Amino acid sequence: MPAADAECLACELASGARPLPGGRIHETAHWLVEHCIGPLGVGTLVVKPRRHVLHVADLTEDEAAELGPLLHRGSSVVSELCDPEQVYVCLWSHAGAVPVHIHFVVQPIVRADIDAFRVHGPALQLAMFDGAPLPDAAAVEAFADTARTLFASAPPS
Repeated sequence: MPAADAECLACELASGARPLPGGRIHETAHWLVEHCIGPLGVGTLVVKPRRHVLHVADLTEDEAAELGPLLHRGSSVVSELCDPEQVYVCLWSHAGAVPVHIHFVVQPIVRADIDAFRVHGPALQLAMFDGAPLPDAAAVEAFADTARTLFASAPPS
């Protein structure tokens, strides 16, 4: 089982070694939910395993059992708070062309972003990384506070 990597951004954010806008939003026995630190917009969540895992196939049975319900719950929270046209849920697991700590991005997609960048799907995410500003810190904090409340009030995943 891979241990936390000293040079892993996901591990650094989870441990508190790096500042995490909005703080931890939710956690289960095996997963953490945080707001994305990149330019994918307010309301974009990152769902990542507590332990340093490089491949979905390396998840334990318990980790895998929690994943689907947690992604569903995260998508529901994002839908309620952002009223998006769609919620993208995708696995990200590379940095510098090598596998890194897997994490699922749960991103609210609004028509304004599609219209502004004139693309959709993975191309929209790439365009946002290339040209969108980082979300306003106060807006991320406000979203995270409300999302925490919704996660806490929903049945456990």
